[in-house]
Amino acid sequence: MTKFDIQTLLIESFEDYKLDNTERRALADKLATAELKADDLSYLRNQSFSLVQQIIRESGDALQALKWLEQVIKQLDKARGGDGEVLAESWFSPGNSCVNGIRHQLKRAAKSVDICVFTIADDDLTEAILATHKRGVKVRIITDNDKINDVGSDIDYLARQGIEIKLDNTSYHMHHKFALFDGERLINGSFNWMRSASKYNSEDITLTDDGRHVQAFSRHFEQLWHYFPNYSH
Repeated sequence: MTKFDIQTLLIESFEDYKLDNTERRALADKLATAELKADDLSYLRNQSFSLVQQIIRESGDALQALKWLEQVIKQLDKARGGDGEVLAESWFSPGNSCVNGIRHQLKRAAKSVDICVFTIADDDLTEAILATHKRGVKVRIITDNDKINDVGSDIDYLARQGIEIKLDNTSYHMHHKFALFDGERLINGSFNWMRSASKYNSEDITLTDDGRHVQAFSRHFEQLWHYFPNYSH
């Protein structure tokens, strides 16, 4: 992925003067994996300004173009390592938005995924976790020992595929529902990783890359990981 590929993406998104959520995520993903140099990012920044300047000269339709430019610059600043905009999205069920959001983050993960949940009993999520593991991403799961023998539980299956799993074997429950991706992004909320949560329940997940929350949950995951025993299947 070169700066010219990114430039093409910007030009295509500029056709309606809007950088919608899908386009913004696509741009963020491309920038995260492109490994562009500072000069490349400066080039893209300049090209973005040129697009807006051209529209202003030709039609005077500045407001929407400037809104597009604002969103693009925030993504470029994040890629450069600046403060940029803190990522914050929320998804709700019933419906597929929670599952789709989790799957997107699993697909985007490049180095590590740490999952701490009550149970995993949704085949779509299980397949996405396994695909992430097979790409060479380090996947770790902490879950509750009382749920592994439930009908539909995929924990034993994931363990047999070589994924590291630890169990809360206390008399209480591992009731967290959070996950960390590359140590940079966090999802957390009431959403249980099971099919009924998508089909019937009122649930929620919030995604953020705010370092304060990511670091706090990362520390807590490591504490739990060192405390609980390995799952032996």
